[in-house]
Amino acid sequence: MQFEWESGERRRWCSIPMEELADHPQRKIGRVIIEQTPADVMKLVGNMMADEVAENNRRGEITRWVLPAGPRQQYETFVERVVRDRISLKNLHVFHMDEWLDWNGRPYPYGNHHACLRGIMDHLFYEKLPAELTVPESQRVWPNLSDLDELDRRIEQIGGVDTVWAGVGFKGLVAFNEAPRDTYYPITADEYARSKTRVVKITDETIVTQSHRRWGGNTDLVPPMALTIGFQSMLNTQRVVFMIATGAWKQTVVRVLLFSGETLEYPATLMTNRVANCVLAMDRFTATHPLESYEKSMLQEGW
Repeated sequence: MQFEWESGERRRWCSIPMEELADHPQRKIGRVIIEQTPADVMKLVGNMMADEVAENNRRGEITRWVLPAGPRQQYETFVERVVRDRISLKNLHVFHMDEWLDWNGRPYPYGNHHACLRGIMDHLFYEKLPAELTVPESQRVWPNLSDLDELDRRIEQIGGVDTVWAGVGFKGLVAFNEAPRDTYYPITADEYARSKTRVVKITDETIVTQSHRRWGGNTDLVPPMALTIGFQSMLNTQRVVFMIATGAWKQTVVRVLLFSGETLEYPATLMTNRVANCVLAMDRFTATHPLESYEKSMLQEGW
């Protein structure tokens, strides 16, 4: 695994005052949006989604997205806008990021309420859309265990995507592209940037993170494997919108995204360093960092 910064760099990034982030001259992300609350962030993103489809419809163009199954709050605003403004999604092509797998590498039953992402997205997203406006089923593309190349092939055939709407893990995962840590098969950043849709084992740190945030520390409820889109298709995009509003878990990773060169310790840095148009939307608490006040107090006390 490649590390691209010197000791102390991450601490320096984390010490930058939140008020300086959006216009910082060394930032890697062109547009940084800091909203008051997580709800404000997700409402903003949902409106951005609706605006993009509406504008492409006006131009007579298709819209091509990579979508996550989480976070999900932005979909509430998006659905509201589609219904209120009668925004047709007939020319929207959706490429879903990932799907959970059990320890045998098999998908969970469709009715599983927490481990079947296709079922969750149908229930919370597609079923909320009016039939006359919704995305045609043939244009909802999921990673396919029976044909791992299908998703990448269809993205290539359609000419790439317009926007990747991305949540980010606390160590920089996007979809289930976690930091590669194979003792006997190290890969480079360039190789990881060419990663395809594949089956992956979930790392221990992600299992702990998911269990803490959602299931009260019950690791039994976090699936051990997943099927994920790779960076090859996600980097074939015009824009990436990062939506990060989960507070203390993400206060360091947003600083890394803003200032780091690409490093496989934080895989999302492949996007901030290889996609020209990146947007970071976050709330004020996520945008702050404990080291801001710590470093200031140390200076005041003469340390």
